[in-house]
Amino acid sequence: MEKPYHADHVFDKIDSLSLGEYEGCTFRNCLFESADFKNFQFVDCRFEDCNVSLAKLSGASFQKVYFQGCKMQGLRFEACNPFLFEVHFKKCVLNLCSFYQINGKGTSFEACTLQEVDFTEANFSEAKFDDCDLAGALFDRSNLEKADFRNAFNYRISPTINRLKKAKFSQDGLAGLLHDFGIEIS
Repeated sequence: MEKPYHADHVFDKIDSLSLGEYEGCTFRNCLFESADFKNFQFVDCRFEDCNVSLAKLSGASFQKVYFQGCKMQGLRFEACNPFLFEVHFKKCVLNLCSFYQINGKGTSFEACTLQEVDFTEANFSEAKFDDCDLAGALFDRSNLEKADFRNAFNYRISPTINRLKKAKFSQDGLAGLLHDFGIEIS
């Protein structure tokens, strides 16, 4: 059975969505907390001021999807369909999310809260973490080459277990790189 196709629609203040393919759609002020997005497909879509915390993402496809002002706590992005996976975030709360083994090359995070987020074995090369709080975020065997952390804060990233070639950091953020070595910076 073929999934319904929706193109260029604006969905405002809804709390449920039927299984289907959504292309060029905008979702505003929607309450999708604990929603089941299993096998949904979102292409060139925008989520604005939505709550998608604890949504189930098994097999969900996110291709060039932008999230702005969204509450997105506890999401397991590794459950998504990896084919053409591309997401971008602005002013979102992504606490307790997992990007385990995700290919997030070039992903942008702008003014986001990313506390306790798991980036284990993920590829976030060329990603931008602009004005992001990374307190408690886990970077373990992650590819962060050419990533930009110059305006990020509260991160702890071990250079011995993560790939950091040509990654960008500010002088203020050096303590987050040297923490594992027991070096005190004042």
